[in-house]
Amino acid sequence: MSEKPLVAVSIGDLNGIGIEIALQAHDTVTSFCRPVYFVGYDMAEQAAKRLHTALPSDFRHIAPDAAHFTISPGSVDAASGRYSFASFEKAVEHTEKGVCSAVVTLPIHKEAWMKAGIPYKGHTDALRDFFGRDAIMMLGCEELYVALFTEHIPLKEVPAKIEKERLLSFLLDFQRETEAEKIGVLGLNPHAGDHGVLGDEERIIEEAIQKANNLLNTQHSALNTPFVGPLVPDVAFTPKMRENLRYYVAMYHDQGLAPLKALYFDESINVSLNLPIVRTSVDHGTAFDIAYLPDRPVNLKSYIEAVKAAISMARRRLQRS
Repeated sequence: MSEKPLVAVSIGDLNGIGIEIALQAHDTVTSFCRPVYFVGYDMAEQAAKRLHTALPSDFRHIAPDAAHFTISPGSVDAASGRYSFASFEKAVEHTEKGVCSAVVTLPIHKEAWMKAGIPYKGHTDALRDFFGRDAIMMLGCEELYVALFTEHIPLKEVPAKIEKERLLSFLLDFQRETEAEKIGVLGLNPHAGDHGVLGDEERIIEEAIQKANNLLNTQHSALNTPFVGPLVPDVAFTPKMRENLRYYVAMYHDQGLAPLKALYFDESINVSLNLPIVRTSVDHGTAFDIAYLPDRPVNLKSYIEAVKAAISMARRRLQRS
């Protein structure tokens, strides 16, 4: 990767903010990579006209296998959902084949995927199916990363998902992928269960932590005990705790992402771990409420950070191999 790497950019839902972010950030990201946008030229041109701008002269693109449609800003429809999935699928295919070094995804709309008959709740679900691997969803930035043990499921289903062997495998995979020396693991219940008074799932979490630490200590004595917890969730992200912890495992979606987004909303990104390819993403949605509207600021930071992280991860993989 001595020259600027090729990075596949899945274009996201064209009724949303993604294409505008890609176009506005183009000059910045081309200073350190060669983005390839998985969108038909006519669709990109349609979006650019709506945004009263022109496509860059060095606009590299590959059209996905999906029908063209008329962009309808802020609308949830099957055509846009189908197109965004096809863009993602082809971007992943080119990355898996080694044509591109990594894939960066712009935001999709889950309901649009559902309307299009796409059988996944999001990118990570699809990646698990594509590769037959237990992909890990990690979000954050250099100051703080949070991995989600469970993701987009109803809260009432979370306790039943906390199984010792499944959590153990998750913890070991997460440590291997991040090489983190200290990882905080959150309890599920208020006060981390208060020794069974408020719930007993923490017993399972504690057993998984102990077994993971024992296994890693046997294999890599320098690691000692990388996992700490179960941590009391409401104090786990205080400044004092974060003096010694940069990586966390949350038991469910909002438990980990509410504090993360309160602290680092603009720069946070989404990373898929435990896969044969590198995939990163912006950590925000389609912003249908402001898509294609004039005279309002668009935050490019998450996208730019996602591209930088993808390149860095791809380079580390090459060095390991």
